[in-house]
Amino acid sequence: MSIDQTLTSQERLADLDLDQLRRLVGLVEYDPDGDPFPVTGWDAVVWSVGNATQTALFFQAVFGMELVAYSGPETGNRDHQAYVLRSGAVRFVFQGGVDPASTLLDHHRRHGDGIVDIALEVPDVDRCIAHARAQGAKVLVEPQDLSDEHGTVRTAAIAVYGDTRHTLVDRSRYTGPYLPGYVARSSSRVKPEGKPTRLFQALDHVVGNVELGRMNEWVDFYNRIMGFTNMAEFVGEDIATEYSALMSKVVASGNHRVKFPLNEPAPGRKRSQIDEYLDFYGGPGAQHLALATDDILRTVDVLRAEGIQFLATPDSYYEDPALRARIGEVRVPIEELQSRGILVDRDSDGYLLQIFTKPLGDRPTVFFELIERHGSLGFGVGNFKALFEAIEREQAQRGNF
Repeated sequence: MSIDQTLTSQERLADLDLDQLRRLVGLVEYDPDGDPFPVTGWDAVVWSVGNATQTALFFQAVFGMELVAYSGPETGNRDHQAYVLRSGAVRFVFQGGVDPASTLLDHHRRHGDGIVDIALEVPDVDRCIAHARAQGAKVLVEPQDLSDEHGTVRTAAIAVYGDTRHTLVDRSRYTGPYLPGYVARSSSRVKPEGKPTRLFQALDHVVGNVELGRMNEWVDFYNRIMGFTNMAEFVGEDIATEYSALMSKVVASGNHRVKFPLNEPAPGRKRSQIDEYLDFYGGPGAQHLALATDDILRTVDVLRAEGIQFLATPDSYYEDPALRARIGEVRVPIEELQSRGILVDRDSDGYLLQIFTKPLGDRPTVFFELIERHGSLGFGVGNFKALFEAIEREQAQRGNF
């Protein structure tokens, strides 16, 4: 068996190769021929936001993303405006309702800024939908062709937790900037001289929060309907603090390019971060996205200079002799990590560096993780307690703990 040699269209555009992806996101050996629901990789993360125009500008100015496509009233789309941004192999689509009757506005009223669609690139939409339907999935959009002068995209969509969906995309016959109905668009913004580009290169994983008692149901969904395998399970002391707890399981596509940790709250003395998310998001949804970078120090320095706030890590974390003994040598002195609040964890395969932003919007819901992998295929289990205690401090300041 060998690693699937297929690159997504985004990975090819970003000039990434399989060796880079192995380092960035931890690809594993995989035979797609025996997979009933083969997934090539991520296609796009589609957001519903209150103001797509301003959000797109924010992600260009602060996160260094590149504007590549647009849809809106000027292109015949009277319902909403949508901006397609790219960084490496990561593609975000920010949609904001224009028509007062737009369903995007209904979504935003319920959930605030958040992720409505985690789109996946697949080699055969019809095969995936046929398998999903046979296994009981709710098909939201039947397989269809979308065409313009750049070719044809075949798409379909299935429902997942809450109001989230997975659109399945086969763009093997398409050369346009995103999808039919979008036009190529570049930013009129002038990037400051010397500012680094491409602060992150790939999407590592997307975390979903679901209600108490529903985690195993959604793990089974991904196992049975999408052919994902169970990659990790976190319960008990590793994922609890003195006051709150949660449970988490991770499912992954065959090649581990697409990874979905799924969280549910667990009984504790106080309300967990999952409870807070469910309250303020108005139900299940995507909690955070992990963005893979090959230089987390530079990325953190740039983002902090742009005003992005990160969760604080106490000095005692870095001064713990047990931590220093466990992590051993990493590529930078521990003092460099400490000055930035970057966490470090090691497992049998290697180590990783990670840090988490505070929530990005007004509601305490969606946030980002930055991750730099050095062989590790894990998720930083050794950091969970320190991370959750940092989140609890933020919850207490908001009055939601």
